[in-house]
Amino acid sequence: MAQIKVYGLRSTLERHRTGLSEAIHAAVMAALAYPVEKRFQRFIALDPADFLYPDDRSHQYTIIEISLFEGRSVQAKKALIRLLFLYIGERTGISAQDVEITLSETPRENWGIRGLPGNELGLNYKVEV
Repeated sequence: MAQIKVYGLRSTLERHRTGLSEAIHAAVMAALAYPVEKRFQRFIALDPADFLYPDDRSHQYTIIEISLFEGRSVQAKKALIRLLFLYIGERTGISAQDVEITLSETPRENWGIRGLPGNELGLNYKVEV
């Protein structure tokens, strides 16, 4: 399971939502061997007064937070991060300088999905990649 939040200025997210969504999902599928139907994304569009960032970032500054079941290898997580930078740049033109990514892993038993604790779910994909 991966729940994804994307934060950015409203104007940036409105312009790049589709490209970001496609780039993020492609990276998750490639790096974590996710099924195509497992797309869980939320876009949080902020007004300039609500989204402060350093001077060395542009108006396209975007934060991506991904909550994951624990169990992915360091190699898989690094691959995900690299693919996110690559695919986002290719599909939106947003530079790596303007993208920040955080992966947060939690034990499956800390998730509740479809009426069950996450560690009791039957999954159609592997977590240990």
